[in-house]
Amino acid sequence: MNSNKNIIQFTVLVAGIILLGLIGRFFHLDTEAIQRSLEKLPVLLSVIAFVGLYVIVTFFIWLSKDIFRFVAALLFGPYLSTLLVWSAETINAFILFHLARNLGRDFVQNYLKGSLKDLDEKLTQTNFFWLFMFRAVPLMPFRFLDLGVGLTKIPFKKYLPAVVLGSPLRIFWLQYVLAGVGKSIFNNPYALSEYLLSNKVLFIFSLAYVGLVILVAWKIKIKEKI
Repeated sequence: MNSNKNIIQFTVLVAGIILLGLIGRFFHLDTEAIQRSLEKLPVLLSVIAFVGLYVIVTFFIWLSKDIFRFVAALLFGPYLSTLLVWSAETINAFILFHLARNLGRDFVQNYLKGSLKDLDEKLTQTNFFWLFMFRAVPLMPFRFLDLGVGLTKIPFKKYLPAVVLGSPLRIFWLQYVLAGVGKSIFNNPYALSEYLLSNKVLFIFSLAYVGLVILVAWKIKIKEKI
């Protein structure tokens, strides 16, 4: 009976992920309408509404998180928008981690065999440093990382510090760039490069950040061969 329940729960989880991905491809959100609605509210209410909308909407429409990040950068600036997106992503991490843990972990533990079973054990032994780096660099979307860690037996109390400490770097870099480039990113294909070249500090930081991403990817590849 329990085995059938595990299969059903895991099927629901996979089907839900596929459905949410499809919804994200066909559902359109009006960036300007969201921005105008938030601008009409007092600052405190606007902040609360943004975090609430981010968590709710991005749970059902995965591709919409980029739109909300852009709106936040324009409306709140790079620093406050980083704090708000970080808060919302921390809440999302809690929800998605436990969703995967409750619906998929038993199936993974009971039905994976051979190389997949070995992979599960290897992922479970991941230390804090690598959890931190996966949150800090854009090698894997937050959504899939939250779900993936939830499928392992890594406890949430070990994953949460990586979420809290690793996410801000990744979020701030994007929010700072979006706030600087603004809406010109939609009608000027050179807007991003022009902005980076005109801001030497950001350009150097971006190069260092890309170098960090490459280094982490290289280290992961080496670990896979060992």
